[in-house]
Amino acid sequence: QVHLVESGGGLVQPGGSLGLSCRASGSMLSINGMGWYRQAPGKLREWVATITSGGNTNYADSVKGRFTISRDVAKNTVYLQMNSLKPEDTAVYYCNADVKTWGGRRDYWGQGTQVTVSS
Repeated sequence: QVHLVESGGGLVQPGGSLGLSCRASGSMLSINGMGWYRQAPGKLREWVATITSGGNTNYADSVKGRFTISRDVAKNTVYLQMNSLKPEDTAVYYCNADVKTWGGRRDYWGQGTQVTVSS
């Protein structure tokens, strides 16, 4: 069993910063890509950013230049540093990991952490 646990959400004012982290644990052979998604009220879940096992990163246009994804491979942890936050960044943020286990390879999701950007 693989578990992803996010932390770091909260309330921040527009223009502020917030950092999220997500640690994967369990019986894993390897972790390939890790990433972040978000879902705002009444909207579909959308992709935010991903980072490969080699450290290559990609970002949604809406967060490019403001968010930074990083990864500590040894700690099985992915981070999302969010700067210059806007009210439209308000959402539940979910961590995602592409994990290989003895049972095969599949995506795993965290439980989500709320980020609210409001004055």
